[in-house]
Amino acid sequence: MGALVIKGDAQQFMDTSSTGRSATPSRRHTEARTTDSGPASPLPFIRRNSFWLALSLLLCLVSAVGAFFVQTNGATVAVKDMRWETSSGRELSALLFKPDTATAENKAPVIVVSHGWWNSREMQDANYVELAKRGYVVISIDMYGHGNSDPLPLGGESENGTGMYDAVKLAAQLPYIDPAKIGIEGHSNGARAANYSVIADNQAETPLISAVLLVDNEAFYTDLEDPTTYVNNYGARDVGLVADQYDEFFFRSYDADGAALTTPREFVGTPNAQSFLHFGEGDSTDKRTAGEYYEQSVDGEDAVRVLYTPAQTHPWGPFSKQTTEYTIDFFEKTLGAPGPLAADSQTWQIKAFFNAIGLIGFGMFLVAFTKALLGTRAFAGLRRTEPFQLNPSTRKGLYWFWGALVVSALFSGWSYIALSQSTALAPIIYNSAPTFIVQGAPFFIGLWAAINGVFSIVVMVVSYLLFGRKNGQNLREVGILPGWKAILQSIGLGLVVVVAAFGIVFLVDYFFKTDFRIWVLAVKAFTPDKVWIAVLYLPLFLVYYVANSVAINSFNRFTIRKKEWVNTAILALFNALPVLVLVIAQYWTFFVTGDLIPGFAGIFGIWLFPVIVILAAAAVISRKIYRATNNPYLGGFIIASVVTVISVTNTLTVVS
Repeated sequence: MGALVIKGDAQQFMDTSSTGRSATPSRRHTEARTTDSGPASPLPFIRRNSFWLALSLLLCLVSAVGAFFVQTNGATVAVKDMRWETSSGRELSALLFKPDTATAENKAPVIVVSHGWWNSREMQDANYVELAKRGYVVISIDMYGHGNSDPLPLGGESENGTGMYDAVKLAAQLPYIDPAKIGIEGHSNGARAANYSVIADNQAETPLISAVLLVDNEAFYTDLEDPTTYVNNYGARDVGLVADQYDEFFFRSYDADGAALTTPREFVGTPNAQSFLHFGEGDSTDKRTAGEYYEQSVDGEDAVRVLYTPAQTHPWGPFSKQTTEYTIDFFEKTLGAPGPLAADSQTWQIKAFFNAIGLIGFGMFLVAFTKALLGTRAFAGLRRTEPFQLNPSTRKGLYWFWGALVVSALFSGWSYIALSQSTALAPIIYNSAPTFIVQGAPFFIGLWAAINGVFSIVVMVVSYLLFGRKNGQNLREVGILPGWKAILQSIGLGLVVVVAAFGIVFLVDYFFKTDFRIWVLAVKAFTPDKVWIAVLYLPLFLVYYVANSVAINSFNRFTIRKKEWVNTAILALFNALPVLVLVIAQYWTFFVTGDLIPGFAGIFGIWLFPVIVILAAAAVISRKIYRATNNPYLGGFIIASVVTVISVTNTLTVVS
């Protein structure tokens, strides 16, 4: 990304942008050999790396043990991984949390909780940690099409609440639960699953659900066959609704032409909200407010309605202390808490901290284990054996460097917005039409990545022809032409590293029932079918991450102010900068105006949250691997493989 000046011959060459989506100029690094007696001994290299490998494994272990003790409340809550064939004819996956206090003689309330679309059962950790700690039995499901559950049939969202009602029926049979105290809670499309579960429960000979909390999705306000008539679809059940003031998808009112009349932060005053708080009445003049519990007799039973309106966004719901307080308060009031604690006495954040430590350890392991394998006979040929010294960039090289960064960022942001507005891609992205692409979200992100990877390759070629070749760039010396043997070795080494890294994830899942994550970025265990789906999408991610690694390392490696880490930091920043700018622009507009940027749908902004971290980390990881190998393909292959697996294991799978 800049030009390096080599004393004596003034050789320079062109480099590509840090985003991997364009090229920038940079000077070729030179190897300042310090020995004439042949390759240096690998022992110092191995010893230096042993510390980091041991530290990465230690972080993974500390993460697993720490998260385990928090989610089991000091080993007083048993955690079971359940998978069973339901009455819907599909396998449903769930985590069962059973406190020691729940027995056949001392039956406990049970709450079935669900994540939203494109997520998994672990996204409900705030709820299952806090509710189980208070004595509730909790079942956190993978909705059909998510996590370890069977794929979702096209159009099967309403069938038995996408699996939630199947879990309710199982819960009712457990010997240690009180069948009169069954609650359900869902976030986003998990709330829609709760709504459909209520409909299924209404049709059952013996209704099972007594309390419902809907988080970040609309309630069913009107008659399901006549949307102009407000009714009480929930009967005598207790129902709560969490409506975020900055929800990207819901809680707006519209005129007859579909134009928005109110923003989410005005929801409490809308007819829908007032009807909900008035138990289905549509013409009440009594204006009810958020945060108040309203009671009314329905069919001879006392029922509760409550509306919460926190000032937060839709994806923040599962990670919100405030929403977790609402959940605790609601179920304590409606089902009673076997072991009541103050709602603000929460420890799930400690689990989140340990999960994040594991995510850091996982990333460190990718680098440290790669370097460790370079000390083995099978992969020693990939190890760089000659020390070298980087020189600073020239002024001309810096012009190319910064100019290409700007071009890269603009193209990256523009291409993402253009793809998000494509009507042709919409049925594929949302899995709303029959197609061989069973996961729309990873396909969209992968396609965007591949387009930017191709753009990067084009710019690198242009850069080389116009600047690099006539300034002494040697493609073989910077690792762009390593030879087929080195490329095949890189693929083999990359596979070993990726398999070993996810092997740690599976061990942690097996022994501790935890994973590595922070908010919407998760590295978790998965079912075998995800491997074949990953193979389908891997080429898209390979185009980008290999090009990105070549751009960062073979074209853009030099010193700034005599420090290489400054160069690495700039590359990491610009890798993520276009994504970061889009997210900031989206939410700044939302907070100021009360609504999103016109034409930029909310889900496309949400999908970028984990991408910010991944792109920044990709620059650092690929740089560290390149320093040890002089091979830009190895780091690109490892990162592409890991990102592909992460993508396909944290999303929705739909089959036609």
